Amino acid sequence: MNNESIAFLSSDTPESRESAKLLSALYGQESIEEAETIVALGGDGFMLQTLHQFINTGKRIYGMNRGSVGFLMNDFREDGLRERIAAAIPETIRPLRMRTENMDGEKTEAFAINEVSLFRQSYQAAKIAIHVDGKERLAELICDGVMLATPAGSTAYNLSAQGPIIPIDAPLLALTPVSPFRPRRWRGALLPNQVSVTFTVLEAEKRPVNAVADHSEVKSVRSVRIEEARDATATLLFDESHSWDERILAEQFRY
Repeated sequence: MNNESIAFLSSDTPESRESAKLLSALYGQESIEEAETIVALGGDGFMLQTLHQFINTGKRIYGMNRGSVGFLMNDFREDGLRERIAAAIPETIRPLRMRTENMDGEKTEAFAINEVSLFRQSYQAAKIAIHVDGKERLAELICDGVMLATPAGSTAYNLSAQGPIIPIDAPLLALTPVSPFRPRRWRGALLPNQVSVTFTVLEAEKRPVNAVADHSEVKSVRSVRIEEARDATATLLFDESHSWDERILAEQFRY
């Protein structure tokens, strides 16, 4: 595995570009098509873009942090990269599939590795009904928004909205409201990852809502259906000394 082919990709920051230039000189630069492992240099946002780009290609993604938080990334070091990749722990991610219908009846589909989020588009709060596997669970949620997050995304926007952190191998999804007004005390739910969740926008013309799957946004949606995409996968590599399980556990003890 120490001789596997590597391709370097970087975000558009000067630091990331310089790091990619340095590492490709040290380890060689295979073509994207032929590379077995993609080394992504940047922050978490760039890692999400890279994962989306290589869903279902069989290529493994090893991130090196050249951004700020870098929760999805490994520490940046120049030395021993092939050995680090060979010893890295793989984590397989199944994204969510978002299917939307907008006010004009147009339908779209997009993947989300972190979360699918709905947000109010105007000054008025959104009104959203929630169905799980076709059964109504909440007739009317008045809120700024609501999201369905994967374990991978549970430490991102979901955590900022007071949602739960989910271990990476837990077969769960986090359903989390954003600034709920009614019911005021509802704080969301943990759902099995096998379910189908449908958000129906109530009073959609008066209270327009946008839907976002990671970086893909659809404006003025009428309904959004979300399921785990069981036919799609992406593989992340983490250093053995700093696995994703350890990061998620450590995040729960921050104060």
